[in-house]
Amino acid sequence: MALRIATRLPRLAIVGVVLLLASTTLAVGAAKQMTAVPQGAPAPVPVPTLVVPDLSGQAFVFAKGTLEDTGFAWQVLGSVHGFAANKVARQSPPPGTRVRDTGAPTISVTLTRTAYPEKGSPEDVSPYLGTSVQPMGLPRIPVAALPAAPKGAQTKPAPAKPATKKAEPKTAAPTKRPPAFVVAGAPREPLKEMPLTRRAQLLAVWVAAHPWTAANVRHFLYQHAWIVTGASFGWWHGAAALRELIAADRVVQQRWGIGKQNELVARRMLANVEARTK
Repeated sequence: MALRIATRLPRLAIVGVVLLLASTTLAVGAAKQMTAVPQGAPAPVPVPTLVVPDLSGQAFVFAKGTLEDTGFAWQVLGSVHGFAANKVARQSPPPGTRVRDTGAPTISVTLTRTAYPEKGSPEDVSPYLGTSVQPMGLPRIPVAALPAAPKGAQTKPAPAKPATKKAEPKTAAPTKRPPAFVVAGAPREPLKEMPLTRRAQLLAVWVAAHPWTAANVRHFLYQHAWIVTGASFGWWHGAAALRELIAADRVVQQRWGIGKQNELVARRMLANVEARTK
């Protein structure tokens, strides 16, 4: 019996060595798999950017709306304050500058007076917190140096929605738009922009298709101010546009629970415009 075991010992030793080597090879292979760097790592995410719009010569009521619609905050510098009819004389950064989207980069504008009277209260800063301006190509400011976003602010851009063609009122854009009345110093109606009547019609359609969000409210208020201000300047068919606008105000009240004050503003302006066109 002892002799039989002795003759088998070399075989058992060989089998043990083979098993030991196999287990070591498997362990090393597993370690290599766990520590290997994956090939084809994803490319870095591009930095979101914005392009500064051209505000030169625009009435301030339109310039600030353009900035808000394109994702910028704003501030008025100099001795001329942010009244609706004052015009933009200078802006910083200049138009066409590509800047990092830091949330709401703050564009500075300097205004000049017009002959149109300054009414109401001036607006010298945007109604929401602005962030730093970082032109592309300059050193990046550390995140810690940026102002914190206000409580409840959305820090991520809304996902882009595919364009959908809805039934929209079709109105041929006239090549000439004679003013309903003349206001000294008021800017002429820009023919590159749609008429006030069409703008009001499209606003009602747009409101009916969009939910309440902070961005949507800003868009509505901007369009509302454009129509009311244009009508006060005596622009073409201002009274008809204000009637369409009042209808849009009612839609806003039904869908969003706001807009009553806007309707009162539009009704007062309608009475003023109708009195001047009689």
